[in-house]
Amino acid sequence: MISNRWPWSHILVAFSLLSLRLPMASARGDIFVAPNGNDANPGTQAKPFTSFERAKAEVRRLRNQGGISKSGLNVWIRGGVYLRTNSLELTAEDSGTNGSTIRWRAYGTEHPRLIGGVPLTGFKAVSNPDILARLDPAARSNVVELDLKLRGIDHFEGMQSRGFGRPTLPAHEELFFGGQPMRLARWPNEGESEKIAGFPNTSGQGDDHGGAIGSLPGGFFYAGERPRRWKDTSDIWVHGYWAWDWANSYERVAELKMDQHFISTAPPHGLYGFRKGQRFHFLNILEELDQPSEWFLDRKTGILYFWKPPGTGSEETVLSVLSGPLIRITGGTNLMIQGLTLEESRGNGIEIVDGASTLVSDCLLRNLGDWGVTISGGTNHGVQGCDIFNTGDGGVSVTGGDRSTLTPGGHYVENCHFAGQGRWTKCYVPAVSLTGVGLRASHNLIHDHPHCAILFWGNDHRIEYNEIHHIALETGDVGAIYTGRDYTFRGNKILYNYIHETGGVGMGSMGVYMDDCVSGTEVTGNVFYKVHWAMFIGGGRDHRVENNLFVDCDPAVRVDGRGLDASPVWREMVDRTMRQSLAAVPLELYRQRYPELKSLDTWYGAPGQPPLVGKAFQGVPPEGNVISRNVCVGKWLEAGWQAKPESLDVRDNLVVTDLRQVGSSAEGFKIPKDSPAWKLGFKPIPFDEIGLIDASHRKRPSGTAANR
Repeated sequence: MISNRWPWSHILVAFSLLSLRLPMASARGDIFVAPNGNDANPGTQAKPFTSFERAKAEVRRLRNQGGISKSGLNVWIRGGVYLRTNSLELTAEDSGTNGSTIRWRAYGTEHPRLIGGVPLTGFKAVSNPDILARLDPAARSNVVELDLKLRGIDHFEGMQSRGFGRPTLPAHEELFFGGQPMRLARWPNEGESEKIAGFPNTSGQGDDHGGAIGSLPGGFFYAGERPRRWKDTSDIWVHGYWAWDWANSYERVAELKMDQHFISTAPPHGLYGFRKGQRFHFLNILEELDQPSEWFLDRKTGILYFWKPPGTGSEETVLSVLSGPLIRITGGTNLMIQGLTLEESRGNGIEIVDGASTLVSDCLLRNLGDWGVTISGGTNHGVQGCDIFNTGDGGVSVTGGDRSTLTPGGHYVENCHFAGQGRWTKCYVPAVSLTGVGLRASHNLIHDHPHCAILFWGNDHRIEYNEIHHIALETGDVGAIYTGRDYTFRGNKILYNYIHETGGVGMGSMGVYMDDCVSGTEVTGNVFYKVHWAMFIGGGRDHRVENNLFVDCDPAVRVDGRGLDASPVWREMVDRTMRQSLAAVPLELYRQRYPELKSLDTWYGAPGQPPLVGKAFQGVPPEGNVISRNVCVGKWLEAGWQAKPESLDVRDNLVVTDLRQVGSSAEGFKIPKDSPAWKLGFKPIPFDEIGLIDASHRKRPSGTAANR
């Protein structure tokens, strides 16, 4: 949703940003870059540079000679395509001075594009009879080919194991056509999957086709005869949710035994083994190039095969090659990146490391192999008014602040539109990731994600005024907003978000998921509509769930007591993992900031005192949770798995079944003036202020991945 409401202080800042975006034809110190420029030019509007590196050198010259005014300096980037074979590196030497800002920005309404790939032209029909014989009959007249080696591209990275529990790596080469990522040839096709038929019995007593989980290393059985069609099996990969619906990975097929219907995977193998019935698919197979938008690269011959999709308008075809970020800022301060399009690259769009007060504003980051923007360390960096679409991993990853002193980092992600994250890694690569202390995600629109929308770790974060829908489209046991497994994650606030129409397989999805005994979160003023378990407290303590609206959820609130479960996996978590998290922080400081932590002394003993003795550890109950002044239309509250309803502070909630008591989503869920909710202390939720804001730093209207 877009609102025109905006505080006056923000209006003044927005007006300043808008005025800075307007080109100044003859202002002293302005630098111009254009695709048709020349680095021998003086870098003026009439005679621009052609490379960012030459512009950077000029910025440093002016900076060193004191030629930058207090109003800062603009590096105006004219519209057009800038092919990048290396990262634009900015450091402290490229920073603003004396409070001024160095701005790398689009000129006027023009659209400069930084591309980390190679444009491809000259495709021709496939004529090799051996290749034609391998293709599906319907594909033979549609698939075209291009010899990349004849165009100087003779080094290919190939696929790598990535996914849950894997390190973040640049994606392999990808093909983009008409501004969209194409699909690597696979079977079954997009939207379909095979099922694991079973796995070897590691006891040596035959095959196990039961539902247990196999041991590592190993492999699994598949059903059917489809692989007999495949002539070359030397570089086939499988992707699957091997044991759980929240843990996926890509694995190279080490051996394909067609007579036994058995696949063995190369190290590092799928985490948690293999479970019968779990979904997977094969990919990187020439014979399965049988649909528009699919492609395959024979890395031995260097020939790329492609079935072009119809009706895209643009015929631009790009192969991504750059593994580093398009822009890397290390130790920079008072910098701005504004109005640029960064796309079609194997790595991240922008990386910011340390430094202070760098702003990424009004940029379009799409079709990237990894993240849109990553921020690590430093203070007060921001990503504002950007569109981030079709990333291989997540959208924006933000790490900042100091958990040893609870000093806030001040970073923020604001008024951004996210769609299509997790194209490759799928799980735990959210649109926004917050790690550390004192970070903020506000007024963002997030949708069409296979897993979680916002993931946070640490303390004193604010997640507010975001609209989230159609997430968890491929996974289960996941939350739109998620954190877990640490008693010291305190002071976090989830305020005035609209979470609706989420997906989920297996266990389904949750709206706000407080997993594995995490504690002390304030959840206030949110609207949940058509969410499975809207507010889920998984064994935690001291949460405050107040003044929220739940409509058609199943249920609105669910609480369990897993911290009391005596089985080995849960006892290990509470008696070891959670003790370790308490020992990892300065408890005296934390107990002063978050007094509720002292209640854990009953089970763990007071700091500095001998551990409790005399009886076995009994676990930790989900106490101190307050659920008050909420309005629910539909199914209300469930407590189970060791949780006792009497341990919850549940009061002054209104539960009804008639939708007329709250109105519809189209009406903004207006609660009538005569509703009993008001007498119970319910406060109005600013529903029309949630989501994207029509602010000047979002100069272009937010679009979709398809039409930007």
